[in-house]
Amino acid sequence: MSTEAEEKKDDASTSGIAANIITVDNYINGTFVTPTTGSYMPILSPFTSGTVGSVAVSAKADVDAAVSAASAAFPAWSSLTMKSRAAMMLKFHALIREHAQELAELIVLENGKNLTEALADVAKGNETVEYACSLPQLAQGKTLRVSGAVSCCDRRDPLGVVASIVPFNFPLMVPMWTVPIALVTGNCVVVKPSEKVPLTMRRVAELFKEAGFPDGVFNMVQGTREAVESLIDHKDVKAVTFVGSSPVANIVADRCRNLNKRVTALGGAKNHLVALPDCEVDGASSDIVVSYAGCAGQRCMAASVLLLAGEGPKQEELLKKVAEKAAKIEPGCEPGKMGPVIDAASHKKILGYIEAAVNGGAEILLDGRKWLDMPMPGDGCWIGPTIIKHNSPDDATMKEEVFGPVLSVYTVSSWTEAIEIENANPFGNAACVYTTNGGYADWFIGRFRAAMLGINIGIPVPREPFSFGGLYGTASKFGDLDITGDGALEFFTSRIKITSKWPVPDLKELVGSAGASGSVASAPVDQANFAGRM
Repeated sequence: MSTEAEEKKDDASTSGIAANIITVDNYINGTFVTPTTGSYMPILSPFTSGTVGSVAVSAKADVDAAVSAASAAFPAWSSLTMKSRAAMMLKFHALIREHAQELAELIVLENGKNLTEALADVAKGNETVEYACSLPQLAQGKTLRVSGAVSCCDRRDPLGVVASIVPFNFPLMVPMWTVPIALVTGNCVVVKPSEKVPLTMRRVAELFKEAGFPDGVFNMVQGTREAVESLIDHKDVKAVTFVGSSPVANIVADRCRNLNKRVTALGGAKNHLVALPDCEVDGASSDIVVSYAGCAGQRCMAASVLLLAGEGPKQEELLKKVAEKAAKIEPGCEPGKMGPVIDAASHKKILGYIEAAVNGGAEILLDGRKWLDMPMPGDGCWIGPTIIKHNSPDDATMKEEVFGPVLSVYTVSSWTEAIEIENANPFGNAACVYTTNGGYADWFIGRFRAAMLGINIGIPVPREPFSFGGLYGTASKFGDLDITGDGALEFFTSRIKITSKWPVPDLKELVGSAGASGSVASAPVDQANFAGRM
């Protein structure tokens, strides 16, 4: 065991941000613990492809230890009032704000975001922490007298030990979608960070400790498939949340359901933007660029298809401005620049989609492959913003998730065709319409087949108390409920319903016959009450 991760200086740097070689162990019962396997894998910087750390590769025994610690902590933690748990979370909220710059620099180092995006990752994650602090005012139960002598009430009980399996693209925000709400509602948590970006959550674990959270309440296991499967299969893990690719989300959901285990598993996306000729060109063009190229396109809410409704000078002007603004983006981690994609596999996949589109006869309006021949800030996985104008809606890049800074553009002949294309895609995360006409917007909002819709907002992420999640029955969402806001409050608790009836006192005996006479009306007969009746 080791109480702190070993650190040593290294020559690697990321555009001026110094990198430390950090060993990321499991965090179990308030202590960093080496894996039972003794195995580690390298953490590679997307900027340089160089090693910036190593992360533990855990086995089932490590998961068992983490779950055991969480189970042991649960009785005392769940017996605290929600107000007490929220007070502790408020201290954590203050620590996240205090260390925002440090956390953002870790995100830049391991994920490749620019600094502005990384600070937004931290701020949005802390916004959910803030929401969790308000849960004592939001999670109270209901009570109602349902008949003459019968009352019903309900309360929210924590589930126990819950697991959160998170992706690489938002190292702090996505874990904060679940962990704060799960903890304040009384659960104990085991997080499995992405093995590609574990540095940020390692620091977060230290901040949970500093905020005063008892040992065992928050735990982390590092690793890959064995760690994930062991968490899902563990009999004491009562619920699982997952964010990642659609094929894996489907597998996770099926595995949990076979165990009769509560699960929400969010998958990928193919988000469509529809631009009408009346849209405000300057604002729409800026929003479209940020939506598809921000975070190097590595987010499930990123725009990937722009449908131009009709032809004409306004549509030509819009497309020209989108291309001009995207072309001005430079590589780097400074504000306003675009970082690399996460790794070589993603880089190769994105290039493959661009080449397939070219081979299929599509027109490249902006070619991000030119970055391959330019001097870059590091020897990492760089590819610039790309815009492809398609001749067919059936091109692979029009239909499949690319997960990179690539925007597919297609001109539709009618609003109906735009809706048909959007509805036909297998995903159901987000869609947006750009227009200055409320009636036009309502027409599209009523017909999109997605769960998170925007009007002149290309990244229509709901803010708390509204919850985040794709549409049921699509490749964007598997399992139950949503993953933030009021959806998470429902997910991480069980509603316990209590129906009570007390004997009616003999008022004559208590207050005397004079005081009891005529003072209480007789209760009407409740025909729906089966208590004591056959």
